[in-house]
Amino acid sequence: MTSATAGSANRLATRGLGLRYGERTIVDGLDLELPGGAVTAIVGPNACGKSTLLRGLVRLLDPAAGTVTLDGADIHRMPARDLAKRMGLLPQQPVTPEAVTVEALVRLGRYPHQRMLSPWGKADQAAVEEALRRTGTAELRDRQVDRLSGGQRQRVWIALALAQETDLLLLDEPTTFLDLRHQLDVLDLVSDLHAEAGRTVVMVLHDLGQAARYADHLVVLKDGRLAAAGPPAEVLTAELVEAVFQVPCRVVPDPETGTPLVVPRGRRRAGNAAAAAS
Repeated sequence: MTSATAGSANRLATRGLGLRYGERTIVDGLDLELPGGAVTAIVGPNACGKSTLLRGLVRLLDPAAGTVTLDGADIHRMPARDLAKRMGLLPQQPVTPEAVTVEALVRLGRYPHQRMLSPWGKADQAAVEEALRRTGTAELRDRQVDRLSGGQRQRVWIALALAQETDLLLLDEPTTFLDLRHQLDVLDLVSDLHAEAGRTVVMVLHDLGQAARYADHLVVLKDGRLAAAGPPAEVLTAELVEAVFQVPCRVVPDPETGTPLVVPRGRRRAGNAAAAAS
């Protein structure tokens, strides 16, 4: 498996990107650069275009305007198999085929590397074994995926993406519907995959504290447009949170990591403070 050199490869960028569903524009005129060899978290209010943007970045949604490039090359001019060798995707709420086992699902990640006359080889099995090992799912290989817990299923889907042996991993809300322990397990795994292999990771998250803790780069969307982008410590301010999320808050250092932690003021408390000041 090749590993990315930070900042020099696996750089996704958009120029004037417009994404629509039918006549409804979701992402509008977006200019964005995502650093290679880093973990980027995309955050923003519900329905602001986060998941739509991710779909556009992996060519699941054709642009209504503008371009998406990977290391300067237009992804819509790249052969699908070549793109699949470079990008691994964990979609939001992936649908698991009925009665499929863990190993059978992870083996699907080798599809981009298969040829019509090329049998399953040692390299393919080695990639599957490594993906199972890295995600702690080897002991589940004979279990049916639809009978696993939510946290286990997420790890299996990440294993599928890892079996592709890509240096660019995109995750759409990987912690959705997971309890706190499993959220942290998945995010710790993502962090390890980045640290140990230099992978570029782009993930959509809802929790601002988790985004600040695990990401090197933060992208904040509002109404399909870029509200801010940069290191979490520079981007995540009380002013930005109130402007984008309409939530009065304080932003303080996380006592565990020193990264920005958003502490909402709460409407009742804010109202009482305003009344006391008047």
